[in-house]
Amino acid sequence: MTVSVPFPPSTSLDLPATVPGCWISGSPAEGSGAVHRIVDPATVAPITALTVATARDVDAAVRSARAAFPSWSGAAPAERAAVLTTLARALERDAELFAREEVAQTGKAIRLAREFDVPGSIDNIDFFAGASRNLEGKASAEYSPDHTSGIRREAVGVVGSITPWNYPLQMAVWKVIPALAAGCTVVLKPSELTPLTTLRLARLATESGLPDGVFNVVTGTGAEVGAALAGHRGIDVLTFTGSTAVGRTVMAQASTNGTRVQLELGGKAPFVVFDDADLEAAVHGAVAASLINGGQDCTAATRAIVADALYDDFVAGVAALMERVVVGDPYDPDTDLGSLITLAHRDRVDGMVQRARAAGFRIVTGGSAPDLPGAFYLPTLIADVTEDAEVYRDEVFGPVLTVSRHSGDDDAIRRANDTDYGLAASAWTTNLYRAQRASREIDAGCVWINDHIPIISEMPHGGVGASGFGKDMSTYSFEEYLTVKHVMSDITGVSRKAWHRTVFGAAQ
Repeated sequence: MTVSVPFPPSTSLDLPATVPGCWISGSPAEGSGAVHRIVDPATVAPITALTVATARDVDAAVRSARAAFPSWSGAAPAERAAVLTTLARALERDAELFAREEVAQTGKAIRLAREFDVPGSIDNIDFFAGASRNLEGKASAEYSPDHTSGIRREAVGVVGSITPWNYPLQMAVWKVIPALAAGCTVVLKPSELTPLTTLRLARLATESGLPDGVFNVVTGTGAEVGAALAGHRGIDVLTFTGSTAVGRTVMAQASTNGTRVQLELGGKAPFVVFDDADLEAAVHGAVAASLINGGQDCTAATRAIVADALYDDFVAGVAALMERVVVGDPYDPDTDLGSLITLAHRDRVDGMVQRARAAGFRIVTGGSAPDLPGAFYLPTLIADVTEDAEVYRDEVFGPVLTVSRHSGDDDAIRRANDTDYGLAASAWTTNLYRAQRASREIDAGCVWINDHIPIISEMPHGGVGASGFGKDMSTYSFEEYLTVKHVMSDITGVSRKAWHRTVFGAAQ
């Protein structure tokens, strides 16, 4: 494995010693909680600090969003679209600043931030700017001979959103922008580990013409701020991206008020290689899909399920390619893999790998942390893994790929579906009928054929089973932020309706 130099990296960010931890009513605001340090995980050095929010700040943000809702929901779609378009151009202008700030708080490689995180966020905003002008309902018609019926799709109200630390900017955009496009107002809680680009996005949105109170940010812990947001009576819809365990807690908190919930949770994506697959494509796809964002991606390839005929060559090819991956300085454009999010998380990943080693599974490459100061972990390939293994069944959320054999198509699809999760999967084959069968029979919100990871704004993202429910991205996401209202109008002008006699027949 190559380790890039020089090291430690320099962020070249001119961050103040402290920053406001909230954005409420169109202005920066100090949280009323304790001081919290934001740490660069690649160096484990603090880069700034903020005061986190408390339940009191959550209440202030919700009240601000509630006050802003009538005006924003009543704005013409073209007005909302204009603000979002302006925001997209502002983010485009400040793209490098956002990319470097994203790297500073996450430790991810700058190339990923520049070429995936920021451009993807800009594209998503542009998409919803256009989609906001196409909020269609069912056409008006006479389903009853005496009435015309139509459908109105109306903004649901105040949205509470809780986003994770792995893609702070993108997750904020995925949650906030469709809600704004639909006419909702938002209170968002980013992870206290990675709030910087979310706070900057809120500032940029206000500068782009978003009215005060429409987009609010409260940085804080899940235990206090997340719980306060999920259980707040002023929230009409709660959206959450994170682990399955926390998602279930959030859903329980929201249920006290009967709040609608959308959850995008964990994954354990199968990477199914059939015996007629293009081996080179599968090898390159497996390395890219398992190492993206250090494997800290709920759609990352984690379980390679490979035909016996290709198994040995696949393992050798993946190992050889992983060993050429450049690990180190996140700001070096030649670096492939930056750090994980914290030392504690790195140790959790390593613990799962070491237990797999102790269980007798073959660590083909990697399996340890490099000699670097931050939360780095080497790309790791574990072969000959059985279906009952912890590393096979549980989400690792690190640069770790397991490999096991399948004995044929039926066995491959059975193994792919042998999981509680159902977020994403891929199938690798040159046979059209195998591809069609895999896309039908693998239980996941997304099935890629001969690729794994690409996402586009026009198509939905979301899972089944322990991976949650509901959709981010695409116009399907509007269903999370809209209510459907049936409007029924009499077209006869008759005062005494025939159906009245079912209630007061003799009195007519």
